[in-house]
Amino acid sequence: MLTQRRSGILLHPTSLPGEQPIGSLGQEAYDFVDFLKATGQSVWQILPLGPTGYGNCPYSSFSAFAGNPLLINLHLLVKSGDLQEGDIPRPTTGTDTADFSTAIKTLLPVLQLAGESFKQNTDSPRQRAFEQFCYQQAYWLNDYAFFEAMRENQQYRGWQQWPQEIRQRNQSALHHWGSKLQDPIYQHKYQQFIFFEQWTALKSYANDEGIEIFGDLPIFVAEDSADVWANRELFHLDEGDQATLVAGVPPDYFSKTGQRWGNPLYRWERMAEDNFSWWLARFRWNLELFDLLRVDHFRGFSSCWAIPADEPTAENGYWLEAPGEQLFGLLQQELGSLPIIAEDLGIITPEVEQLRDHYTFPGMKILQFAFDSGPDNPYLPPNHLPNSVIYTGTHDNNTTLGWWQSLDASGKKQVKDQLHKPCRNMPWPLIETALSSVSKLAIIPLQDILSLPATSRMNTPGTATGNWQWRFQKNALSADIADKLKSRSHLYGRDLCIPAEI
Repeated sequence: MLTQRRSGILLHPTSLPGEQPIGSLGQEAYDFVDFLKATGQSVWQILPLGPTGYGNCPYSSFSAFAGNPLLINLHLLVKSGDLQEGDIPRPTTGTDTADFSTAIKTLLPVLQLAGESFKQNTDSPRQRAFEQFCYQQAYWLNDYAFFEAMRENQQYRGWQQWPQEIRQRNQSALHHWGSKLQDPIYQHKYQQFIFFEQWTALKSYANDEGIEIFGDLPIFVAEDSADVWANRELFHLDEGDQATLVAGVPPDYFSKTGQRWGNPLYRWERMAEDNFSWWLARFRWNLELFDLLRVDHFRGFSSCWAIPADEPTAENGYWLEAPGEQLFGLLQQELGSLPIIAEDLGIITPEVEQLRDHYTFPGMKILQFAFDSGPDNPYLPPNHLPNSVIYTGTHDNNTTLGWWQSLDASGKKQVKDQLHKPCRNMPWPLIETALSSVSKLAIIPLQDILSLPATSRMNTPGTATGNWQWRFQKNALSADIADKLKSRSHLYGRDLCIPAEI
């Protein structure tokens, strides 16, 4: 799939600078596209875009299809006529932290105002575009908008605590509440319309500038989500709608008790009965939104670690097979060539490798994982394959500078010996190692481009709070950094102005 040597940057939109409490799809996003182009990059990798709940984790969303309304840019709503300039709250003071709580308090009431204004303008071309959006996306939008409106009505309790008749989707209850909640349902549909209106415009701009958007699809969905509520039969739930089997990973070197993620597992046999229609719809939508798609926890499409829901840890789980070959065969048949990158990190079995390689999906190589074992370590540069994506680190890693500073003298010596470099001015020696790799695509987190310490990492796995808050300042993308990134990308043949090596 990867036919050209390219490079890009990993940066979630919430980490963009700007006047709003978190980054948005406004001018700051367009400026970042311009920075990518000016430095010879051709890929912008992001994290999942869905609406987030507790902890603001983009991998735990209320919907596998919806966009996060907090990313909507208010100034663009002024341009579209849904707001007046005076409706926009005063800008937040400059900070390097994405403030989600302030975003909820200040942005959502303004979006409500914009929705009321939009609803009154019945003859505009955007009204017809809104109606078309609602019609085309009805397969997920109706359930999501109802779910969010009902969640508000129920004081944000999880759907399993709602009255039984609506929890079980009794048709008379759906009709009753759909009528009672028609105004908030409309508001949530409007917010999704303007989110994807702004996202589509941004993606079109990026594509026109030669930048591809690299999205992220989590394999599992949150238990408290519109997806589980609307498709209870597709998940391992009991008669009381409580999960019976949940996802995680078994005990390993990193954790004696494993990791219990808590996402309800799929009933793959039920999904197969209707030819995986939910998955087909999900992949089709994601491939409209993104040019490349990282599939998180790819090994779960071969087999999942199934943990009985009443177990407090992941120790007493078992492997539950998943029909990955059948699923991806259908997706390829229906959607054509799949621009998928497999997140194949951790302990990967031959069966997972066979599934990945059968469909020629590129895997991932993480340089921070390369130096803690012998010469057979698959993350070491001599062991890379062209059909792969090389990273210094991901959103779950420490920044490369933070990682380097955490190594003891022995660990640093091992890195220097493997790279045959003195490793001064870290993280750039690791960045150059990634750019010089045979891997066709190199992705560098922006924190590493900016040489930021551990305090700027995006996420610390296993912790529920204090993550996803990092944000850079606009003046951080200096001319010196831009020139350095451009020259290194050019030197290692990743600027697309250079003839591609096939």
